[in-house]
Amino acid sequence: MAKVHVFDHPLIQHKLTHIRDINTGTKEFRELVDEVATLMAYEITRDLPLKEVEVETPVQTANSKVLAGKKIGIVPILRAGIGMVDGILNLIPAAKVGHIGLFRDPETLQPHEYFVKLPSDISEREFIVVDPMLATGGTAVEAVNSLKKRGATNIKFMCLIAAPEGVKVFTDAHPDVDVFIAALDEKLNDHGYIVPGLGDAGDRLFGTK
Repeated sequence: MAKVHVFDHPLIQHKLTHIRDINTGTKEFRELVDEVATLMAYEITRDLPLKEVEVETPVQTANSKVLAGKKIGIVPILRAGIGMVDGILNLIPAAKVGHIGLFRDPETLQPHEYFVKLPSDISEREFIVVDPMLATGGTAVEAVNSLKKRGATNIKFMCLIAAPEGVKVFTDAHPDVDVFIAALDEKLNDHGYIVPGLGDAGDRLFGTK
């Protein structure tokens, strides 16, 4: 079963409070999302495998460690997920970035792909799917479906805030994908917004209405 990790790091919680604040402007909002993504990336990569290598220091030869195993792929869900990419690249600059775009059918309310562009070596990578919000869960579920049907087998999902309803939908659909959250909020309201939430992440990132 998928593990759900809710981060309680003081720096993440401090910055998340300012992200929630309605008075935080676009520039500061964007910078804070970037910073929180970096802090979360530090935690989400804690279990990356290492291998031992020999390195020559200014003093003598030493046995030290470098990353081993699968390479990393970052996949933002368009468009708000883009706001989290640079924060992760700050820590993992060699990671490749794919993109998944989804739209919601106005009648069925089900998400559908309209754009998918991924690294060619999908089966060799560990993917981190990112989106600031996990609300109803439908979009996140479909994004991971898109990765799996193209050959991805090692996937994690990372978001800033989530509603319990969305977490259940996602983990029921993808019990093999761990979820990493900065804050688990109270609920969804009647309009499908997370409460207390932070509003529309895409609009606040890009200054749109």
